Amino acid sequence: MNRVYFADNLPVLRSLQDASVNLIYIDPPFNTGKIQARTQIKTVRSRDGDRIGFGGQRYRTIKIGSKSFDDLFDDYLAFLEPRLLEAYRLLAPDGTLYFHIDYREVHYCKILLDSIFGRECFLNEIIWAYDFGGRSKRRWPPKHDNILVYVKDPQRYTFNTDEIERIPYMAPGLAGPEKAARGKMLTDTWWHTIVPTTGRERTGYPTQKPLGILKRIIRASSRPGDVVLDFFAGSGTTGAACLELERSFILIDNNPEAIAVMMRRFAGCDTIEWIGVSSPTLSLDEEL
Repeated sequence: MNRVYFADNLPVLRSLQDASVNLIYIDPPFNTGKIQARTQIKTVRSRDGDRIGFGGQRYRTIKIGSKSFDDLFDDYLAFLEPRLLEAYRLLAPDGTLYFHIDYREVHYCKILLDSIFGRECFLNEIIWAYDFGGRSKRRWPPKHDNILVYVKDPQRYTFNTDEIERIPYMAPGLAGPEKAARGKMLTDTWWHTIVPTTGRERTGYPTQKPLGILKRIIRASSRPGDVVLDFFAGSGTTGAACLELERSFILIDNNPEAIAVMMRRFAGCDTIEWIGVSSPTLSLDEEL
C-alpha cells in the first residue's frame, strides 16, 4: 500500500525504518517570509463582465476559493536539520535525495546538506528554469529554482540514463542527422514550464510543481517497485508521478488544505492508506 500521513513530518520520519526508502524528493517551504496563496477563479459570459475575451465577448470573474500556507520560519536551518538527518537515515545504500529550494536559501542549505551527507556525496545542482510570472524592472527577474542532489554512497547509486527522455539539439545541423534524430542527454539545466493556470494538471495548491519534473526525477533515480518519500507533499505530485511509473510512495503533510487537495487528486485510488484521516471518502471540511 501507498501511504499518506496527515501529520507533522518529524515524528512520522522517526517512526520509519532505517534504509527503507530508495528516493526522497522534498520541496520544503522556501522561507520567503510571505503567505503563499493561490486563488481559483472561473469566468462566465456576462454583459457587464469585468473581462473581455475572444470576439469582444464580456465575462464575469467568479472566485471559487483559495489555498494558502505561511512560509516564514525564525530559524529555517534549525527547522530543516532534524528532518534532513532523518532523510539520511531513511535512504537505502543506493538511495538519492532531491532537495528543491530557491535562490534565497540554496547556499545555506547546501552547507547544511554537505555536513549531513558529506561533500563527496553531492551529485548535482539542477537549475529548473521557467518563463512565467512577474517581471521586475529593477533587477534581473528570477525565473529558476534550484534542486540539490545528494546520494547516500557516491560509489553506488541509482541513475537510469536510458530511462531519461532526450531533448532536441539547439543546433541540430551541427550534431548530424543521426544524433539529431536521437536527441541529446539532459544536462543540469532543465527548461520546463510551470503548471499552467488553466491546465488539467492544476490543483489550485500554492507552489504546485509540474508532473513532468517529478516523473523525470523518479525515472532517473529509482526503479519500478521502489519506495519514494516526500515529506513536504503539498498537492501530492510525487504520488501522482509514482502511480504512473509503478513506484510505491509515502507522502506526509500537516496542512489540511494539502490533504484535501490530495484526497480529491487520488479519489478512487484503492492502493492508498490514509493515516490521520479517519475517512478518506469524506471531504476534509467534513472531517474537521
